[in-house]
Amino acid sequence: MTVPTEDLIEQVLDDEMIEERDAPKGITEVARLLTLSPYTLRYYEQEGLVLPARNASGYRAYSAFDLRRLVFLTRMRLSGMTMHDLKRYIALVEHGEATIAERRRIMLDQRDRIERRLRELTLALETTEYKIRTYGGAPDG
Repeated sequence: MTVPTEDLIEQVLDDEMIEERDAPKGITEVARLLTLSPYTLRYYEQEGLVLPARNASGYRAYSAFDLRRLVFLTRMRLSGMTMHDLKRYIALVEHGEATIAERRRIMLDQRDRIERRLRELTLALETTEYKIRTYGGAPDG
């Protein structure tokens, strides 16, 4: 699967696009909307991360709640969260408000990993730009 462009990521991950009153969506439409494969959606379901209802024909029917959950999962995977941590987090969500402190801890740890990765990427970008300058001037772009 190709990595979505920055613009597409912003569009896809803007969960304000999800309306509560929208009709449930099928797996093909959700896969296209979120730039995920149907295989990935079925895998998330198999792992218990999202549990879409089934329509009268037996096909998956993703609700607004399911779409928001998938947007969250996509954001967390994009940020490098492991499946193990995601499964733990979702299990805690399913257990209700008594788990808020532990969920907060998971998110704080994830934020720390993201911030560390941002610093690493910033250094890599600076090094790349330095090398480009040494090969003939200012970086393009």
